[in-house]
Amino acid sequence: MHAINILSGVSMLGAFIGSAALVIILSVFNGFEKVILNLYSNFTPEIKIEPKQGKTFNPNTAYFNALHKDAKLFSYTEVLEEKALIRYGTTGQFIGTVMGVSDEFLNNKQLDSTVEKGSFTLKDNGHNYAVIGATVQGKLSVNIHDQLSPLQIYSPRRNASSGADPLSAFEVRYIYPSGIFNIQQDFNGLIITPIDFMRDLLNEPTNVSHIDLNYKNGTDLQSVQSEIKDKIGEKFTVRNRYEQNADLYKTLNYERWFIFMILVFVLIIAIFNIIGSLTMLVIDKQKDIAILTSLGADKKLIQGIFFFEGMMISVIGCVAGMAVGLIFCILQEQFGFIKFGDNLTAIDAYPVAMKFTDFILVFLTVAAIGAIASGISARLSVKRLAEIKEEL
Repeated sequence: MHAINILSGVSMLGAFIGSAALVIILSVFNGFEKVILNLYSNFTPEIKIEPKQGKTFNPNTAYFNALHKDAKLFSYTEVLEEKALIRYGTTGQFIGTVMGVSDEFLNNKQLDSTVEKGSFTLKDNGHNYAVIGATVQGKLSVNIHDQLSPLQIYSPRRNASSGADPLSAFEVRYIYPSGIFNIQQDFNGLIITPIDFMRDLLNEPTNVSHIDLNYKNGTDLQSVQSEIKDKIGEKFTVRNRYEQNADLYKTLNYERWFIFMILVFVLIIAIFNIIGSLTMLVIDKQKDIAILTSLGADKKLIQGIFFFEGMMISVIGCVAGMAVGLIFCILQEQFGFIKFGDNLTAIDAYPVAMKFTDFILVFLTVAAIGAIASGISARLSVKRLAEIKEEL
């Protein structure tokens, strides 16, 4: 009996630890996903409109003007971007993307959270400034406090003729950096400037590369996207944030399910100790089972007793584990007592984002595994019932 109690306790402990681990790890993963997507959203609009053919298009049409006046819009950003050669002092050169943005781009107040040095300033006292990615800064060793060394941005001239001097085939403009941002490798090679600077560099007074739309909270983005697609025609593509970063979302989703499946396998091993403890209990209670059947208990009742005990072990361990996981996540969310190293600046502690659906998923998973283990054990309780009754 003492061994049976120990095995039952181990089974309950396995369900407890497995459930708590699932809740905590899924919540932490949700936190990482939220942080990553928030960082991406600084440069990935909720809806992006770009031409199907060619690099640029004219935004000065009746439809785009009407779209700009939509009351649901939070920001309407015209973007003109192009690959360019960037030089800084004598330290080398770098080929990156220069992105000129209209003023509403700065409506996003979260941009400052991406800045490692300086500020996210594009215009000040009538002067244009650039905010550069960490990759650009690392390649060129840019010092944003050096007011004597501007960035030199070269773009090919459209009607350039071959000559002795290769640089004569390029337009060159100078701009001082005001800040350095650090998000992710996909964005850290960008240089953000005012759109007026890019229009002057590319000699493009009207056209834009794409229009970025962000809407106020509560807007039904799916219906907005469908409405824009219906009205804008077939010359443009209209993509939401998921479609712009499809690979990222798929990767995050795959990683989430891989982590979940690994933990479920560990949980299966832990909970299947129930079979061992209930099997020993069945062996110990064989005479009692035979007496119950003699008093009128049928096989279904006998199986139900052992099935209920197995489910009780699983459910109690699961609920207790989820409660501890919830408390841990709340404390981590409020106080951030488990921190990263000092070198990270975007976040200093492990992020946590709890979802009600995760708790439901964990409970159903543990209950299903517990039901299978309990069902196997319950069937053993009546397997030799006739032989035991004859022995008695």
